[in-house]
Amino acid sequence: MRRLTIWTLAMGLAATSPALAAQQENKENSLTYPDTRTVDIVEEQFGEYISDPYRWLENDVREDVEVADWVKAQNAVTDAYLETLDGREALAKSMEELFDFDDLGIPVEAGGKYFYERKSGGQNQAVLYVRDGADGEERVLIDPAGWSDDGATALAGWKPSGDGSLLVYAVQDGGSDWRTLKVVDVATGEVKPDTVEWAKFTNLAWLPDNVGFLYSRFPEPEEGAAFQSLNADHAVYLHSIGKDQAKDVKVYATPDQPELNHFAELTSDKEWVVITSSSGTDDRYEITLIKVDAPELETRKLVRGFEHDWRLIDGVGDTLYFVTNKDAPRLRVVKASLTDDEPEFTELVAESDAVVDGAMIVNDRLVVSYLVDAKSQLSIFDLDGEALGSLDLPGPGQVTGLSGSMKSGEGFFAFGSFNRPTTVFRYEPSSAPTIWAEPSLPFDPEAVEVTQRFYESKDGTKIPMFLVHMKDQDLSKGAPTLLYGYGGFNISVLPQYKPAWMAWIKAGGVFASANLRGGGEYGKEWHDGGRLQNKQNVFDDFIAAGEYLIAEGITPEDGLAIEGRSNGGLLVGTVMNQRPDLFTAGHAAVGVMDMLRFDRFTAGRYWVDDYGYPDKEQDFKTLLTYSPYHNIRNGVEYPALIVSTADTDDRVVPGHSFKYTARLQALETGDAPHLIRIETRAGHGSGKPTHKVIEEYSDIYAFLAHAIGLDLEK
Repeated sequence: MRRLTIWTLAMGLAATSPALAAQQENKENSLTYPDTRTVDIVEEQFGEYISDPYRWLENDVREDVEVADWVKAQNAVTDAYLETLDGREALAKSMEELFDFDDLGIPVEAGGKYFYERKSGGQNQAVLYVRDGADGEERVLIDPAGWSDDGATALAGWKPSGDGSLLVYAVQDGGSDWRTLKVVDVATGEVKPDTVEWAKFTNLAWLPDNVGFLYSRFPEPEEGAAFQSLNADHAVYLHSIGKDQAKDVKVYATPDQPELNHFAELTSDKEWVVITSSSGTDDRYEITLIKVDAPELETRKLVRGFEHDWRLIDGVGDTLYFVTNKDAPRLRVVKASLTDDEPEFTELVAESDAVVDGAMIVNDRLVVSYLVDAKSQLSIFDLDGEALGSLDLPGPGQVTGLSGSMKSGEGFFAFGSFNRPTTVFRYEPSSAPTIWAEPSLPFDPEAVEVTQRFYESKDGTKIPMFLVHMKDQDLSKGAPTLLYGYGGFNISVLPQYKPAWMAWIKAGGVFASANLRGGGEYGKEWHDGGRLQNKQNVFDDFIAAGEYLIAEGITPEDGLAIEGRSNGGLLVGTVMNQRPDLFTAGHAAVGVMDMLRFDRFTAGRYWVDDYGYPDKEQDFKTLLTYSPYHNIRNGVEYPALIVSTADTDDRVVPGHSFKYTARLQALETGDAPHLIRIETRAGHGSGKPTHKVIEEYSDIYAFLAHAIGLDLEK
């Protein structure tokens, strides 16, 4: 066992920095990490000998008693340490207050009925409501509150039939990516016998006359392998209402290409099924069409070759509208006429300096959402592509959920920012957007300052970063800062409201969010600049953000904590290895930590588009340079670190975090605490009940605050 001891002396505290003073106490706190068994595994790859002494921790915690015992032992150590920290209760109380608002979803109209989600106050899961007419009285249609005792079973997607009489919905249990599909009668609330299992990564699309719905699924996994086996042989099925799942018809599959995923959607006029196929996480798709009234649902290929991004906006008759990056790295809007034997795409809205983030058609208007320096803008065009102006937004923030159709005279979108939870707007082409629903906030958004800075990365590239803090806060001496990043998979990290972040800000901390390369903030070039052989740029961008915050006096030298989730957990693990001197504390959540074996579990094989193939020499050598698990350095003082994961995470399997933590604890990496918090009945993040979110982040942010000197109880 390695024994970690934090010594404090009462004398001299006044002369120390706030962060050091926060780490020092009037008693000795001891951490004894659990013994972790090692195995003698050394494998040769491309001339390198790779040791993997903790491979047994990859085993499923639900199936392996030894792994389960290790989890219990680690949680016991972590829980005991967290119990010593001041401010957890204050932080939890603050988050409870900040969660006390209506979190609103975009409404969907079908048959004159309006369906939408709302999550209020202390509710663990969102509730689905329905109104008869836009101004009708709302009623609860689906409330997951009674689905499980711990609140960890969630409503995870839904779709009303065209006439609004039926609705198919997805049930997510314990945070898993697997879904169970059910059908409810909208008028009576009666749940029908229809049940579909093993749906995953699926859209939901109703065929006309309510004959059934399309969904995507994988084959049923072998017993005991549901949470670890590779996902392959994805297929689109048609479930006929009133029939057993065994009679579902396989509509589209590619058995000769088992690595492909397939997603079905219908145009709003129910003329065409549009199936989008992909091989990984990169935005490169093929498009296959099925005429709804065609005999035996015969398929027709519209786009061949996985070369470009294609996103269906809508279609009417035989004309389909798409957003694409073909010949446009920052994307453009095109249309295609399906009356031609070989349809060609005609440009409607050309590429510009701004990045197209999404689009919707409302009647005869095209609404395009752009990203300009990681902030949303909305522009209006007619269906010939003529510019008709723009729509005003409340300020710098993010537009989400564009929802409209060519057959409707209204559309919806949501707007939010770091200091503003989601407000839902209704758009009619004849007038300016109006507020459909807005939350009653538990704080004054005008009291929170949101600004944007630009800093230079190692190679001179300008990187945008948002700073958020209380407007009246004195930053002349800097303040403890939480720096967040992601940097991957073409995902743009845009302004959004999170109660945990706001609790940190209200406690006197600064929150910073850096728009690293690898994301989609500036289109394909920005994404390509942070993936494969360019992945080090992401880490350099994040390190430069930390250096900037300290150099500008925003953050004291010992007052910087960092956080990232999933690919962002990889980010935290990597920069901790590369610059342990720069950061004082970190939170690596559900991270990808073993870059040589990530493609062997569940959805990991999709990530080769961003990370590369571990079995290809060039990719292997790049991955080995930054893999967090393999690059922990013995004899180096590491910052305080808390790793978080969950037992039902079947996206990034928890073995990544288990192995990384075991090695960090076993080597000589300094006296700062290196802990892991392992949630039960939770997954990669979605569907997590509110009470678990509050418990998790009051623990984690109390840990970070203690390390960098943020007083949570002042």
